[in-house]
Formats: sequence, C-alpha cells, structure tokens
Amino acid sequence: MQKKSKIYIAGHNGLVGSAIKRKLERAGYPNLVCRTRTELDLRNQAAVAEFFAQERPEFVFLAAAKVGGIYANNTYPAEFIYDNIAIEANIIHAAYRYEVRKLLFLGSSCIYPKFAPQPMQEEHLLTGLLEPTNEPYAIAKIAGIKMCESYNRQYGTDFVSVMPTNLYGPYDNFDPKNSHVLPALIRRFHEAKTTDKPVVEIWGTGNPKREFLYVDDLADACVFLMQNYTYQDIGSFVNIGTGQDLTIRELAELIKGIVGYHGELRFNSEKPDGTPRKLLDICRMRSLGWEAETKLEDGIRMVYEWFKSQGG
Repeated sequence: MQKKSKIYIAGHNGLVGSAIKRKLERAGYPNLVCRTRTELDLRNQAAVAEFFAQERPEFVFLAAAKVGGIYANNTYPAEFIYDNIAIEANIIHAAYRYEVRKLLFLGSSCIYPKFAPQPMQEEHLLTGLLEPTNEPYAIAKIAGIKMCESYNRQYGTDFVSVMPTNLYGPYDNFDPKNSHVLPALIRRFHEAKTTDKPVVEIWGTGNPKREFLYVDDLADACVFLMQNYTYQDIGSFVNIGTGQDLTIRELAELIKGIVGYHGELRFNSEKPDGTPRKLLDICRMRSLGWEAETKLEDGIRMVYEWFKSQGG
C-alpha cells in the first residue's frame, strides 16, 4: 500500500472506520475514498457494484457493519444478520470483480463459541455453540471470514480478516440501550453524576470478564497488516487484542472513578450476562510484530474527555 494508493474505507463514520481514516490521514495517505450511508447503501448490490466500477479502489478496509450490545442484538436479530451479510457479500464480491489488490475485513470476537477455551485461539472457530444473545451477528461475521477464505482459495485474491476484541474510543455509540458496555457505562455514570442520581443499575451479575482495545490501536494494527502482510502470511484470520481482561464489575468501578461518580452500583442479576469470558489469544499477531500500546485506564480517560467535548 503506497502513499498514492486509492483506498476505500467502508464505514468511515463509525467507531472503527473513523479511526482507520484518522490513522491514514496522519500517515500521509491523501487518496481516500469514503461514502456516507445516504450516498451509498452498502446493502444494495447494484449500487455497490456501480461504486466499485466508477472508483476502482486498490485497497479496501471493510469496517462497515450494524453493531450493538446485548439489548440491540436481542431486539433486532433479523436486522443484524441481514444487514451484515448483505454488506459483506456486496463489498467482498465487488472487490473481486473490480480487482481490488487487497481487502481487510473487520470481524468480531463474538464469532467464537460461548464456552471456548480461554484465551481464544483462531483455531477455536466453529468448535462449539455460539452465545444465543448475539448469534445472528456472530453468524454474519463468520460468513464474512468464510467469504474471504473462499474467494482467496478460488480466485487467488488477497482478502485478510482480523478479529478485534471489544473496542472503545471516540465516535462510539453512547446510547444507554443500544451501545456496548463500556460507552454505555460512561454515559450512565456521567448522567448519574450530573443529576445526583444515587444508584446506577448495571445488567447482569458483574462477573463476566471482558477484554477492551482502544480503537486507535486497532487502526494501527489494520494499517500495519495492510502494509506488511498478505493472506498467505496471516493464514485464515488473526486476533487483535491486548491479552488482558477484567470483570464487568471491575470495569464499572474503574469508569465510576474516572467519571467521579460517588453513588451506589446495583447489579441486576435478572438481566443476561452474555458470554462468561472473551479473552483473545494474541500470539499470532505478536509473532507478526505488533502489540497494543494504550492502557485501559488511559484510554477510558481519553474517551470520557471526548464524550464531554461532544456535549455528552
């Protein structure tokens, strides 16, 4: 990937896509192609094909997706499976048809079985049942991995898949119902602090363990792979994470302290916990020469400052 290469970032306004865009702009890549949802519906096969025929991007970061937390996945399962499969299928096929040199597909750690051995290795894919609360989304992401593998196998393409752990950062979704746990907690604690609310309720027991990666670190990893490695180097796909996790209760206490909230935490055990633990094995990525740099506490402080700067 050269400085003058034409690069398409699908999902450039989202959490991951915006971080990749920032990374490339700072690194001096001027030839970036982006389209908003109103300009290009990625679920529309004909529209996607027309876009690729006109623009002819050389490199593609496929970061576009419909995402959300437990509540959103449970409430909109049909949208999660349809939208994500449609987006992936249209872009991956168009990348093949219009001879994209390299594509990087962003998956998710939820692709692994609910009770996969910890830490989860790439080889654990499809070795057990998925977590029911996000199964439609996980199946869609698995389909994207398998599409990349199949096109590489049949057509000799260079389509790379990466599986990031739970992400957080600027431009995240901070909606208290539809977002993931970390941004949702930031908003809940901030609002509780500003309104002197005595108690903040948190879904589940607080016992599940989660790993979190600052999204700018993920962007750095994605550009690193696009610049230096091919599908043949990486294999099927590669995990991207920090190699460290903590309980939801510990996360809540950490965010509570950063926000400066002094009220009570109340865990609602009648609500679902989700997968007990989701820690990625990052040995393959380390062997390629990359590791995350941002410490969780530092990352959360940066995100909270960004959230407040946006009028949160």
